[in-house]
Amino acid sequence: MSSVFESFLATAEMQQAWGEREFVSAMLRFEAALARAQAQIGLIPQASAQSIIGTCKVELFDVARIVRDSARAGSLAIPLVKSLKETVGLFNPQAVEHVHLGSTSQDVIDTAVALIAQPALALIDADLQLAIDALLALAERHADDPVLARTLMQPASVTSFGFKCMGWAAPLLRSRQRLQAAGEQGLCLQLGGAVGTMAQMGGHGPEVARLMAAELGLRCPEVAWHTQRDLWVVLGCELAVLVGSLGKVAKDVSLMGQFEVGEVAEPTEAGRGGSSAMPHKRNPVACMVSLAAATRAPQRAAALLASMVQEHERALGSWQAELAESAGLMMGAHAAVRAMAQTLAGLQVDAPRMRANIEQVRRALPPQAAQEWFDPGLARFAAQSVRAQLQTWRSRSDVAGAPATSGA
Repeated sequence: MSSVFESFLATAEMQQAWGEREFVSAMLRFEAALARAQAQIGLIPQASAQSIIGTCKVELFDVARIVRDSARAGSLAIPLVKSLKETVGLFNPQAVEHVHLGSTSQDVIDTAVALIAQPALALIDADLQLAIDALLALAERHADDPVLARTLMQPASVTSFGFKCMGWAAPLLRSRQRLQAAGEQGLCLQLGGAVGTMAQMGGHGPEVARLMAAELGLRCPEVAWHTQRDLWVVLGCELAVLVGSLGKVAKDVSLMGQFEVGEVAEPTEAGRGGSSAMPHKRNPVACMVSLAAATRAPQRAAALLASMVQEHERALGSWQAELAESAGLMMGAHAAVRAMAQTLAGLQVDAPRMRANIEQVRRALPPQAAQEWFDPGLARFAAQSVRAQLQTWRSRSDVAGAPATSGA
């Protein structure tokens, strides 16, 4: 994630969310919650818990060293726990034996991933709402503006630009609903111990898990999911579908924005989309970001699906591969949705140019065919469909920009 090319294919917020310091901090939140829960039910002394909790502050640790040592250890959690025990021992040697009690490396890392994914998904959802709001506004504003529909990359019949925007919005609305549901299911605490049984906690494991999940704001799963990755992979696949839908919008916008077509354009600002050699160019850089994400997402989703085939109770290689792909999917998804949300909010629509392009096709047809082809009723029908669908969407409480209603 530190590649120089990520600077324009990922947002600064998402790069920070998945940064080394933030991940170590999330692992320390797990360790603090574990100690607090175990002390609450009497599994470890309160004094030990207080020492552990007080030490779980990222500023007390050499994050770069932990990351560096993880390459040799095979896990970020191993050098973290080693350093945590050393630091706790400086203040309370008796508490060292209670650090990380009954847990395992994957518990720490999976839970840390879920903790980071929470705000990451919130970032995606917020920009997705903005993109949907912008599309609904465009659909309403341009419901009556006729535009050429294109099939097989050729001019076809006439629709309205509002109808086209409504088509772009529909899959984003569906993705938003599915992502919220997938997040509720997939953001789980991981606590299973060495083989998922929590045996070292002497029958108190389920209670410890419930307390930890409540503190961390994660769902408490029925059983450990060390090698049962279905819910997490479903979330990743939903992100990939969202990126694909955003890529579809970006493809259409970039095609409509070609100089020869000139029907829409990305918003302009200093330093955006310029060319070093051709001053007349307006490069659609937001569409570029979204399309780049859509190019990368299928491979990442495929890697998540392939990683589901894991050995027995703990995986060798598959889980480790999954971790990097999950982070990459979220980074790409946020870059894509941020780029399109900003573009759609300021999209420049040239309705006269749309009409001129229709007229150009009409003039190329024989008179009788031209009269039959450009039927104004087609555009009116599209406009009616736009307004009816907008009314339906805006009556629902789960639609971005909709009024808050009950029982929707």
